Amino acid sequence: MTTKTTHLDPEGLYYNPAFTQGVIAPAARTVQVGGQFGTDGTGSLLDGVEAQTIQAMRNVLTVLAAAGTGPEHVTKLTIYLVDGVDAQAGYAASRSVWGDHRTAVTVVYTSGHARPGALVQIDAVAIIPEAEEPMD
Repeated sequence: MTTKTTHLDPEGLYYNPAFTQGVIAPAARTVQVGGQFGTDGTGSLLDGVEAQTIQAMRNVLTVLAAAGTGPEHVTKLTIYLVDGVDAQAGYAASRSVWGDHRTAVTVVYTSGHARPGALVQIDAVAIIPEAEEPMD
């Protein structure tokens, strides 16, 4: 069984080089990455949306790696931003860590997060490749 995903970019919908309109994922084991804040290994929250976004993405990548997968197998990202945060600043910061791995993305503005001072929280869903299938 393959764990390759198929991106859906139907004609008539806007094409974006950073995300895809949909992802078909084959039946496979998956990992659900819980919401990651921009906190370091000591639990300290970093300052500013850029630093928090970069760290939250790093945290997502760390959980993915622990599951034996990576960003190329992510089928869905959800990014929660506090009202008033510049989404473009967060997006630019995330690309430095995430790279050019297109996936389905939803961005949601909230009035706040459970952690005071947190400006961003990111969760993900990814398929876990079979051991014999090399990761791209």
